[in-house]
Parts: sequence; structure tokens; C-alpha cells
Amino acid sequence: MPNKKQIEEMKAVLLERKDIIQTNIDNGKQNIDSLKSQEVNDEFDYAEVSSDSYTEGLIINQQVAELEEINSALARIQHGTYGICEMCDDVISLGRLKAKPFAKYCIVCRELVEKNLSAQTKK
Repeated sequence: MPNKKQIEEMKAVLLERKDIIQTNIDNGKQNIDSLKSQEVNDEFDYAEVSSDSYTEGLIINQQVAELEEINSALARIQHGTYGICEMCDDVISLGRLKAKPFAKYCIVCRELVEKNLSAQTKK
């Protein structure tokens, strides 16, 4: 399990990433608003604006999902459960946490979750 110093380092990384993502989300929303106010002269302009808005929306949705994961990790730090797999209660390796600071599963359980999700999407 990560020690207090390592957890504080991971917390700093999470908070920094949280700020970046929030800025990205805010900028993305402003971009969508500006796209909506653009003058559309023909169907090609409309298609371009629609495509750009759709792409920006997808990016924002991905960023919102990551922000939720970060907030969840920060809550686990606060509750003293950070670095513990939510599925098997084993310690998540420090290397995994450094690669993905908001990881909530150890590598073995993450593979199980991915296989389960993959099986569900094939149905």
C-alpha cells in the first residue's frame, strides 16, 4: 500500500489533473456555444458546424467521466481507502497508481472487469 508521502504525491497529481480537465470542459462548452452562434450559409457549413459540435461534445463527455473518476479517487484518499482494489480488497500496485492515479481496481480485477464489459457489448 502506498505510504502517506506517496498518497500525498498522488493527491497532488489528481488535483492538478482535475484543474486541467475542468478548464478543458469549460473551454469546450464555450467552443460549442461559439459554434452554435456561427452563421450557417449552406448545408456544407451546417455539416461542418454539426460535426465540430458533436466532436467537441464527445471530448467533453470523456473529460467529465475522467473528472468523476478523479473525484472518486480524491474521496478514497479522504476516507483512507485509496490504493485498495474495490473488487478484491488487495493493494493496487504503486506502479499502476502512478500510471493511472484514479485506478480503483488492481490489474487482475481490471482485466476481469474489461472482459465482462467486452462480453456484454458483444451480446
